[in-house]
Amino acid sequence: MKIKVLVIDDSALIRSLMTEIINSQHDMVVVGVAPDPLVARDLIKQLNPDVLTLDVEMPKMDGLDFLEKLMRLRPMPVVMVSTLTERGSEITMRALELGATDFVTKPKMSITEGMREYTDLIAEKIRAASQAKISTLQRHANLGAASAAPAQLRNPLISSEKLLIVGASTGGTEAIKAFLMQMPSDSPGILITQHMPAGFTKSFANRLNSLCQISVKEAEGGERVLPGHAYIAPGDKHLLLARSGANYVTELSDAPPVNRHKPSVDVLFDSAAALAGKNAIGVILTGMGKDGAVGMANMKAAGAYNFAQNEESCVVYGMPREAVAHGGVDVVAHLNDLPKLVLDYLMTNSTRALRV
Repeated sequence: MKIKVLVIDDSALIRSLMTEIINSQHDMVVVGVAPDPLVARDLIKQLNPDVLTLDVEMPKMDGLDFLEKLMRLRPMPVVMVSTLTERGSEITMRALELGATDFVTKPKMSITEGMREYTDLIAEKIRAASQAKISTLQRHANLGAASAAPAQLRNPLISSEKLLIVGASTGGTEAIKAFLMQMPSDSPGILITQHMPAGFTKSFANRLNSLCQISVKEAEGGERVLPGHAYIAPGDKHLLLARSGANYVTELSDAPPVNRHKPSVDVLFDSAAALAGKNAIGVILTGMGKDGAVGMANMKAAGAYNFAQNEESCVVYGMPREAVAHGGVDVVAHLNDLPKLVLDYLMTNSTRALRV
């Protein structure tokens, strides 16, 4: 059974190109196209698509307004099609909060050439969206407003050498938000790789920084990794853990993609395995594919203690499943429970260290 896709975009050219790209795949087909959300509303009822692709800015009804109504009345997988601008990236972050599964960016180059270069990416996003658990995603999207106050570290002597190393992909923006909002201001330094294109990670970091007790920023490279701070890999660079004398620092690399991703979770995890060893705590969250599985196994072999999000709470249970299969995971838990479990582990190990 092919994945049925409804394409919603005010540009006839984009609708045509998206149709060409999607129909070229063996496992998906465009069942309809719509120039605006009002037409799309009727087509959804008639065609019952599995996935929507939705332009952010359209006439008659804004894409965000439509998405909000859709997720309230008829939740379904949505891949946003966004422009690569500062305003576009902020709107896209809001779309993910409202329940969109993922997004692709319209290329700056010749539209025809650029969209065809994105064929594999678009197909991958649609496949992931077709597997997404929308009710789970919606629950996580609203978790921030409804959650209790962030957990507090009860032991002020947790080693500043401890680090949290986090990786995620599809559905990860909301999972990371839910996780970081429970991190107290004295948590260990956190390094994060989320699969996301250049131009969006800065808006993502700024949004998290406004919501969390900890400071969150897009990594620049060469920064000292400080407690109470999180550093997010830029969308076009690998993020690695490095050392400068006795201090941990961030490092950015322009090396080729790994597992077809740049940034890659495996690159970050491998650097933590090499440099942090037992001082690292790994966390792998929702995402399609296997990026991070080998790196997490390497972290565990180096002495790290690792956590994975469980299938029930994942939007797409791909990366955590692969990490478990590779033997790199110590604890599998629901996203809602992961922050407390990580903090409890840190406190327990700090107490043991003080007793030795």
